[in-house]
Amino acid sequence: MKLVKTTHSKSIKFLCQFFLLATLIIACHSTTIPTSTNGCIQNYNPNQDYFPNKIKITYATGLAVKYHNNYKIITIKNPWQNAKTQFQYVLVQCGTPTPKGFNQAQVITVPINSIVSLSTTHLPHLAKLGVVDKLVGISNSKQVSTLDVVERIKAGKITQVGNNSNVDIERLLELNPDLVTTFGTGNSQTDSYAKLTEAGLKVGVNAEYMEDTPLGRSEWLKFTALFFNQEAKAEKIFNEIANKYEQIAQKAQSVKNRPSVFVGFNFKGTWFMPGGKSYVAKYLADAGGNYLWSNDQSTGSLPLSFEVVLERAANADYWLNFSQSWQSLKDLVAEDNRYADFKAAKTGNLYNNNARVNESGGNDYWEGGISNPDIVLSDLIKIMHPEILPNHQLFYYHKIFK
Repeated sequence: MKLVKTTHSKSIKFLCQFFLLATLIIACHSTTIPTSTNGCIQNYNPNQDYFPNKIKITYATGLAVKYHNNYKIITIKNPWQNAKTQFQYVLVQCGTPTPKGFNQAQVITVPINSIVSLSTTHLPHLAKLGVVDKLVGISNSKQVSTLDVVERIKAGKITQVGNNSNVDIERLLELNPDLVTTFGTGNSQTDSYAKLTEAGLKVGVNAEYMEDTPLGRSEWLKFTALFFNQEAKAEKIFNEIANKYEQIAQKAQSVKNRPSVFVGFNFKGTWFMPGGKSYVAKYLADAGGNYLWSNDQSTGSLPLSFEVVLERAANADYWLNFSQSWQSLKDLVAEDNRYADFKAAKTGNLYNNNARVNESGGNDYWEGGISNPDIVLSDLIKIMHPEILPNHQLFYYHKIFK
């Protein structure tokens, strides 16, 4: 009986020591694990990787990111046409030390909790990432099409702060956002970046419009995600978009007949035609079209005369992407009776990318369309090869009737 009691006491003592040791191990180990990259780190460990989920840039050529244990460096390689400068941002995990060698304007603590966007093209990113509740200011509420943002505007939770060239600095300072996203053109008279930085605001220049492929533009979702530590979500969302796009494009590559197509319209004596290496040309090629300026090697717009366009495109099968104000063939002819000389006008193969325009003139093609290239591509295939996607309904495009 005594032996049993002694053994029992030793067992209890051993178990107590075991649980005490286990508790100490867990307590010590927990100090090396970040509480969450969605909040501030309480116990910094220099050997801990605070960004276990990393993004990979696949299509965008103007964006790069390099990870370190507690900070990440974003590089904007080509912020505008013929840019001679690059931008770098150092995103430091909250609760961890700032690395040396960077000026204060470059350093941004992440994850951010508030953001102002000076371009509607950035708004779909916030919606896709589920962080619209962090949006406190925009340039012009009337131009917005993103539904989640529209609802927040109606609720009075978003402030208008003016556009890129005429931004209200005082109002921005009152909002005091963690980040302002904008874009650059290289014109110091109209660009807001310098003024915002001088005012002490943290600014991120988004250069998605410089990309020459639809998926390259769409991938800038990851740029926005980096500031929220939402890499895993952005990767998942974008991979789904890219896979859909590639699968749809593959369906159109086997077509035997590639109808000829051109875009744009004559504006104050000049017809700006997208270059053969532009994202528009890529869309049309992927949709199984024969873009009449595909042999051109430029990524920007070609300033052409009406006569030059008519000479090459007079017999084109399709005419796309023209003036938003044209609602019928009569509108085209009223603008310039020479438009009636195009075969596409005669046959009625006129399709415009303004099916989703709000009452203030905001066109969702230039907002949501950039983030949903798979839908835009589906529209273009439906127009030129309706048999490939029999169940697809036009979303951003619609036909202009007589």
